[in-house]
Amino acid sequence: MKDLQNNAITVLNNNWKDKFSIPCAKLYPFQWFWDSGLIAIGFAHFDMPKAEKEIETLLDAQWSNGFIPHIIFHTETDTYFPGPDFHRSDLHPQSSEKYKSTGMTQPPVTGFVLEDLYRISKDRDATLKFIESVIDKVYKNHEYFYNQRDPQDEGLVYIYHNWESGTDNSPIWDDIWDTMNPPEYTFERRDTTHVDAAQRPSKREYDHYLHIIEIAKQNNYNDQKIAELSPFLVQDPLFNAVLLKSNQSLIDLYRIIGNKNNNDKIHQLQKWQDKGTKAFNNKLYDEELGVYVHYDLRNEKLLKHISSSSFAPLFANLPSEARAKKMVDIMMEKFGNPDQYLCASFDPTSDRFNPKKYWRGPVWVNLNWMLYYGLKQYGFYDIAKRMKQDTIEIIDNNGFYEYFDSRKQEHKNGNAGYGGHNFSWSAALFIDLLNE
Repeated sequence: MKDLQNNAITVLNNNWKDKFSIPCAKLYPFQWFWDSGLIAIGFAHFDMPKAEKEIETLLDAQWSNGFIPHIIFHTETDTYFPGPDFHRSDLHPQSSEKYKSTGMTQPPVTGFVLEDLYRISKDRDATLKFIESVIDKVYKNHEYFYNQRDPQDEGLVYIYHNWESGTDNSPIWDDIWDTMNPPEYTFERRDTTHVDAAQRPSKREYDHYLHIIEIAKQNNYNDQKIAELSPFLVQDPLFNAVLLKSNQSLIDLYRIIGNKNNNDKIHQLQKWQDKGTKAFNNKLYDEELGVYVHYDLRNEKLLKHISSSSFAPLFANLPSEARAKKMVDIMMEKFGNPDQYLCASFDPTSDRFNPKKYWRGPVWVNLNWMLYYGLKQYGFYDIAKRMKQDTIEIIDNNGFYEYFDSRKQEHKNGNAGYGGHNFSWSAALFIDLLNE
């Protein structure tokens, strides 16, 4: 395992670009929001200055309203579409003047990432000083979500694009595409020049993606207008679980910092936490399926599908013990067959399952990492151990890919890793799992 850990460190160092990381060469040549957070956790184990700089650079691109974009375009390159000229973040009056970016965000991992840096640190006083220098920016990001992305004031925030979910082409979104008929756009894909097109979203799916962005741009990325007009408006269990997990981390970190000037922030975070947890458990849990699901705000209905996002609430300590037990039973029944690696990104018993295609069925290290810690938190040690072993085994078999086939028989020849190769968060979270 030592060699594999050294390889993971090499991947991270090679993808480091002076003050931030790219997910991998060619396919993803910029800085991504949730990638950066998760990458910082890996760096924290062997190079804390890089972990801190990663977060600092991410937060430097924050808009004046607290929003953090999902991609920050630090460099000019034509290897990625859609780029800064398509996204036009400058249309929003409060966007960053320093950086070009998208007008979308991603799961807000930064709060729990700061707590993980503190957990991992060998010099906690120094790390706490760093945390103290950036934590208010993370708080402001949470303030943005609850003030701008919760139109019904219920403690649950919306995403307006599938890219904001992090689970880009999940089969869950098929239900929403069925309600839309966007124009056919003319554009040149870049991703399929680096990766087999069979593993990527289709051209027609991209039409939907671009159409939603066009609507947001027509309204200068105004959140109220987006809430009113976007055909995609979803309360996502993964996104909201990550936000609630990060709320709790900010509460805990502000308490450790111990400055009484932070008491108002702790009080506000606790209010968001209590309200959000209650709404999450009341609205996103489906009794029939026994797991958490997505709520389509635009069409006012639950999207009744089981995905790895359905189990993410375990990571944020949201379900009751009884619900957690039921969820884990369902996870093992549907996702835990001996011929499958834990945990496929979509229900392997569904006719929409595709074990090779991005978020339609492959295993992703970042979700496995969250589920591992979630399972441990609830005392499911044997299943957590399998989750960890499966994750390490698929990397040992294939290398540090973006995602992996969930079927064990495909791993025999070591060709079951897909998407980007030498992928940063796969390397970073592997390091964390190995040293945990």
